[in-house]
Amino acid sequence: MTKQQKYYTVWRGHKTGVFESWTDCQLQIKNFQGAQYKSFSTKALAKKAFEGNYKDYIGKSKKVKELISAAERKKIGRPDYNSLSVDAASSGNPGVMEYRGVDTETKAQFFHKGPFQEATNNIGEFLALVHGLALLKKENSNRILYTDSRTAMSWVKKKKCNTKLTRTKANQPVFELVDRAERWLKNNTFKTKIIKWETKAWGEIPADFGRK
Repeated sequence: MTKQQKYYTVWRGHKTGVFESWTDCQLQIKNFQGAQYKSFSTKALAKKAFEGNYKDYIGKSKKVKELISAAERKKIGRPDYNSLSVDAASSGNPGVMEYRGVDTETKAQFFHKGPFQEATNNIGEFLALVHGLALLKKENSNRILYTDSRTAMSWVKKKKCNTKLTRTKANQPVFELVDRAERWLKNNTFKTKIIKWETKAWGEIPADFGRK
C-alpha cells in the first residue's frame, strides 16, 4: 500500500511556508527556538493553515473531544498552563525518533533532540520526560510536567528505561542518552509533579509533532 503524501506547514522556522516532505520541514525547524509546524493530508489544507494562526491547529482535536461528554470534560477541568509538555515521535518501531518539550500555553519550544536512528517512541517519551525534569530542576521552576505516555511515567518511577530494543552501532547515540537519563534519576531527587495529559478532554498534547 502506498504511503499517503503529507504536507508540512511551518509558521515559524528558518524558512516558513508549505513543504512537501518531512525532511524539508526538518531543515526549517531544527535548532530553531520556538518552531511552529504541523502536517496536513493535502496541500490545500496546508496552505489554508499557513494563512491562519498556529494556535488554531496545534493541541486541538475536535474529533477526540467528541468521545467524552461535556460533563466529563468539566470534571477533568482545564490544563495547568504553568507547565512544560513533552512528547516524542517515531517513524517506524524502531525507526527515526525525536523528542521535545514545549511551553503548554504558548507552544514555545524549550528543547528538541534528534533525529535518532533505530529508536522507539517509548524511549523518546522516556528521554523527553527525564530531560524535562532535569531542566525544571536546574531552573528551580515550579512548573508541572505533562506527558501522554503512561509507559514513560512508569519507567521514570522505576528509574529504568525498560526497553527490549537491542543496542546497535546505529542506535548507540540514543542509548548513551538513556544511560545518562537513568544515572540522573538515580542520583537526583525532584519535586516536579508529573501529570498524565488528558488527551480525550484536551486534544493532542501541545508537544505533539503533528504527524498522526
